[in-house]
Amino acid sequence: MSKSRKGSLKPIRQSVRQPNPPRGGLAALNRLVVACERCPRLRQHCERVAREKRRAYAEHDYWGRPVPTSGNARARLWVLGLAPAAHGANRTGRMFTGDRSGDFLYAALHRAGFASSPRSVERRDGTQLIDCAISAVARCAPPANQLTRAEVARCRPFLDTEWAVLQRTKVVLALGGLAWREALSLFRRHGLLTSGPLPPFGHAAECSDPAGGPLLLGSYHVSQQNTFTGRLTPEMLDSVLNRAAEIARAM
Repeated sequence: MSKSRKGSLKPIRQSVRQPNPPRGGLAALNRLVVACERCPRLRQHCERVAREKRRAYAEHDYWGRPVPTSGNARARLWVLGLAPAAHGANRTGRMFTGDRSGDFLYAALHRAGFASSPRSVERRDGTQLIDCAISAVARCAPPANQLTRAEVARCRPFLDTEWAVLQRTKVVLALGGLAWREALSLFRRHGLLTSGPLPPFGHAAECSDPAGGPLLLGSYHVSQQNTFTGRLTPEMLDSVLNRAAEIARAM
């Protein structure tokens, strides 16, 4: 497991997190996310997918907009993915919902007590996250699942606002290498992990700062490329989520 080196940091957790979330909290942030038009390439792609649709979902009303954060502002576990799937979250309007990756993740979240149901089919299906919030590095589905550096950068202000809103977060779970790197960047922007090299990504990797703040955990992404090949098994994800639950629910 990777651990960050000690550095000259402020001494308490509250000193490295914004004390006051923006007015309107998570609901206000989500309104900004849904209305975002910062990345023309991504917006055009999402709208085209929503218009042309996949044959299996020809009768569905696609969301086709940037996808907001799921969960609530009091969550102690924050799951950070890569981006919405074209026919998953871009169709349903909820992160990791309506595709095989979401099926895999929600089943694990349910086993760990972070979701009310093992399936997330669409945003009004009654499935609730429990003490958990889910967002992504990018809020729009990218063509061929490839984001540019500029597109990632344009979404960072949403992560910074989430950092202020999700003030009870004890664990950030990064799914995949890009989410891990962006989480490390987020921590550093907010006064954590400011000394020494950044720890490398790996499944079950973790790092924390001696000054406080959330624990950062890593997991291989729940993509079909990983789950169908056995690179990520249910047992592997359960182990990471059990570790997250141990920290998040500690008194």
